[in-house]
Amino acid sequence: MTSSIVATDSVLTLDIGSTKTRAALFDVVGGFYRFIAAGTATTTVGPPYNDAREGVVQAIHQLQETTGRTLIASDGSLLTPATPDGSGVDAVAATLSAGPPIRVVAVGLLDDVSLQSAVRLAQSTYSTIVEKVSMNDGRQQARRIDAILHARPEWIIFAGGLDGGATHSIHTLAEAVGLASYLLPRNDRPVVLYAGNSEIRQEIKETLAPVVDVYTAPNIRPLLQEERLLAAGPAVRKVFKAVRAAQMFGLTEIDAWSEGRLLPAATAFGRMIHFLGRLYDPNKAVLGIDVGSASVTVAAASGGHLIQRVFSDLGMGESVEALLNAIPPERITRWLPDTFDEERVLNFVANKAAFPASVPASAEELLLEQAVGREVVAAAVRQTLKEHTVETGRARPDILPWTEPILLSGALFSRSPSVAQALLVALDGLQPAGVTTVVLDQNELLPSLGVAAEVNPLLAVQVLESHAFLNLGTVIAPVGSARQGTPVLRLNVQFEDGRTTQAEIKFGTLARIPLPSGKSAQVHVQPLHRFDVGLGGPGRGGRLQVAGGALGIVIDARGRPLQLPKDATQRSRLLERWRTALTR
Repeated sequence: MTSSIVATDSVLTLDIGSTKTRAALFDVVGGFYRFIAAGTATTTVGPPYNDAREGVVQAIHQLQETTGRTLIASDGSLLTPATPDGSGVDAVAATLSAGPPIRVVAVGLLDDVSLQSAVRLAQSTYSTIVEKVSMNDGRQQARRIDAILHARPEWIIFAGGLDGGATHSIHTLAEAVGLASYLLPRNDRPVVLYAGNSEIRQEIKETLAPVVDVYTAPNIRPLLQEERLLAAGPAVRKVFKAVRAAQMFGLTEIDAWSEGRLLPAATAFGRMIHFLGRLYDPNKAVLGIDVGSASVTVAAASGGHLIQRVFSDLGMGESVEALLNAIPPERITRWLPDTFDEERVLNFVANKAAFPASVPASAEELLLEQAVGREVVAAAVRQTLKEHTVETGRARPDILPWTEPILLSGALFSRSPSVAQALLVALDGLQPAGVTTVVLDQNELLPSLGVAAEVNPLLAVQVLESHAFLNLGTVIAPVGSARQGTPVLRLNVQFEDGRTTQAEIKFGTLARIPLPSGKSAQVHVQPLHRFDVGLGGPGRGGRLQVAGGALGIVIDARGRPLQLPKDATQRSRLLERWRTALTR
C-alpha cells in the first residue's frame, strides 16, 4: 500500500464500556488492513480507581503481552507514531459507553414536531429524558422554569421553529431555559444544545451564553415533514464529551491521546450501520443490534437514511432490572424449561444487576441469561420500530421489515458457548422475516471500526471484509399462517460440486442445510399457501445465490410472530427441539 492511499498503517482503538475496557490493534498484513488482537481489562471509571486511564492502560498492557509489541513508553505515555522497529502505533481513536445516562430536558415548540425531534436526538445517545417542555404543554412560564429546576438536567436539547418561521415562541422558551439555568448552582448548570430555527441561532447563543455553555447545530426539524438528526451529530459528540469529562477523571487525557477522536460508542456503531446501508439493497434495511451491560443500541439503515436508538435503561448487566418494568416475568419464563419459576428469574435478574460482569457458571444460568437476552433484544427492537418508520418493505406491519444483513454485537452473542445458541437467541428475539444474512461481530469490533474510520476509512472497509466477522448463515423465514405440520416452503439447493438437495419445510419447524464458509450454492425458494419470503409478494419465489456460513442455510418456519404453547410441558419439549435443531 502506498502512502497516497493510506496515511496511517497501525491504529489502536480504545473502547471504554460500562464493565470492560478493550484495546484493539489494527495493522497492515499482506497488503490489507486486519484486526491483530485485543486486550481487555475491567473499566475503572468508578471506585476504587475513579480514573478511566487505569483500565485503558491495563488493557493496553494485556495487548502488549499478546502481540509482543511495545505500545507504552517507560514514562507511561503512548508511543505514537509507530517506529521502524515495530513499536508504537500511528494513530489512536476511542469510544465510550461507560457512565450513567445523561439527564436530558427536551425543549421544543410543538409536542409532535420539534419536541419529538429533540427527544429522538437525545435517544440517539446515552441519555434519559427527565422532563419535556413545549409551548403547548399547558404550563405558564413560571411552571416551565420550575419543571426544569426540579429535573436538574445535565443537558438541555433545545429545538423548535422551522427555518424562516416565526421566532417569538422560541425566544419565550429560551427565556425559560436561561432563567432556570441561572437559578441552579453554577456547578450544576446544564450544557445547552440549540438545534432550532437556524436564522436566530446566534441570537439564542448570545442570550444563553452568559449563563450556560451553549453548543449549536443545524436545525433538526427545518421543515414540518423533514427531520435531520444526523446533522446534529458533531454537536452531540461535543456535548457528550463535555458532560462525560466533568463526570469522569482521566477522560480528557484519553481524548488527547486520540487527538480528539473520542466518540460515543453508539455513534460509532451507528456510523458503521449507516455505511453498510449505502452498500446493500435499498429495499431492505441493514440492521445492527449491540447488547451491552448497561445499554442496548439498535441501528437500521437503508440508502442514506439512518435510524438509531439507544436504550440506556436496558442491558444484560446493571440495567437488566429495568426490563421487568416493561414486561412481566412470565415473558422470560416462557423461554425456560418448566422447572424454572418466576422467583428463580427474579433472583437471577437481581444478581445480574448487582454483579454485571458475572458470567453464567452453570447450564441453568446460561438458559436464564439467554432467556433474559431474548426479551432484552425483543423489547429494544419492538420499541424502536414503534417510534421510527423504517423506509423499506415488510410482509406485515407487526413484524420486522425485510433486512439484509443483520449484525449482532455484544457479549450476549459473541461469548455464547456456540454459534448455534447465538443465532437462536437472535432468531427468537428479533424474529427476522424473509431472506437475510446474519453476521456475528465475534470480536466486538463494530464501534471500534466506526471511530477508526475517522482515521482511515479503508481500514474499516477491509476489516469488515475479513474473517474478524463471522457469517452465521443465511436465514429463510417465510411469513404466513398455517396449521402445524403444513408444508409452507420448497427448497432446491444446488451446490458448487454439482450435488443437489431438495427439502419440503413444514410450518412450525426450524431446520438447517449445511453450507460451509467459503462455499456457495444456488437456492430456488418456492413458498406455498401464499407464504411470503420477500421475493415479490405472497407466494412468489425465486433463485438466490447464497454464501456459506457457520450454520449454512437456516430455515425458520415457526411463524411470525412466534407463538409458544401455553402448556408448560409442551412448551419445554418444543424449546428443547429448537435448541437441538441447529446443531444437527
